[in-house]
Amino acid sequence: MPYKEKKIEKLYYAIGEVAEMFQVNTSLIRFWEKEFDIIKPKKNKKGNRFFTQADIENFHLIFHLVKERGMTLKGAQLKLKENKEDTENNFAVVTRLQEIKGLLLEIKEEL
Repeated sequence: MPYKEKKIEKLYYAIGEVAEMFQVNTSLIRFWEKEFDIIKPKKNKKGNRFFTQADIENFHLIFHLVKERGMTLKGAQLKLKENKEDTENNFAVVTRLQEIKGLLLEIKEEL
């Protein structure tokens, strides 16, 4: 039986990696960190930020609300404070539908 390596998932991401994931500047990441209290990166003695997977998921929510749905920062803050669970569920549905759309487009191209 061949040996299979387990996929190693990172525990912490640097600010540059997070900015690259979302294709935005690092300054926007720092700004959202100040504006939204749900993002709490760990900082080392030098002050470098290290984001957890939970922070990345929160960035996905914020990115979806602000960049994709066009909400203002205040509107996104209110939505996350009032009903974060509904927002997360809505985002999960949208993400899943986008995956299904991609799969269907692949099948269409193969026909």
